[in-house]
Amino acid sequence: MKLTKDFYIRTDVVRIAHELIGKVLITQMDGIYTSGIILETEAYNGVFDKACHAYNGRRTARNEVMYGEGGNAYIYLCYGIHHLFNVVTNNSGLPDAVLIRAIYPLDGLRDILIRRNRKLIDKTVAGGPGTVSQALGLHTGLSGKTLYKTPYWIEDRKIKIDSAAIKVTKRIGVESAGKDALLPYRFVADFNYFHKHDNIDKFRRDKKR
Repeated sequence: MKLTKDFYIRTDVVRIAHELIGKVLITQMDGIYTSGIILETEAYNGVFDKACHAYNGRRTARNEVMYGEGGNAYIYLCYGIHHLFNVVTNNSGLPDAVLIRAIYPLDGLRDILIRRNRKLIDKTVAGGPGTVSQALGLHTGLSGKTLYKTPYWIEDRKIKIDSAAIKVTKRIGVESAGKDALLPYRFVADFNYFHKHDNIDKFRRDKKR
């Protein structure tokens, strides 16, 4: 089931970041269908969060999409190299977002491997926010589009993860945010939780893989 607007416009971005673990991020572009189970997220609490691009009401051409209604995607370029995919949440004017940091490749494995120039699926194929976007064909030119239809959307395929298998930690690479860098806003499920899953095929939609 595709996530609806009600999921994204809620006010608690940390809860949304937690609940996105186990959901499936999907892209469909140029006839290529790829997806991955979301394994790692980070919440960014808008104008109150020193680690957020919109801290203290900062607005730029790049982050303007964050001020729109929840349910759009914010994709930005990091270090001039990595395209990072974020889910915008909350109501219009409240710039909260969740960074998708890692996925478990699920559908379109051959295409994912081609995009990543790899031969085998392992935890490095889409184990960081830049490689997530590369694996799924995401880039800044797609920023601002809705999460309710192509080229990307998120589904709930009823994938269950034991709560004990989800780690809660501080975020990565935001040390300049001071005390806010220590907030427990990062959620992580281990790659091997799914890699060793006996019934992983039942969650796939792309039968060709």
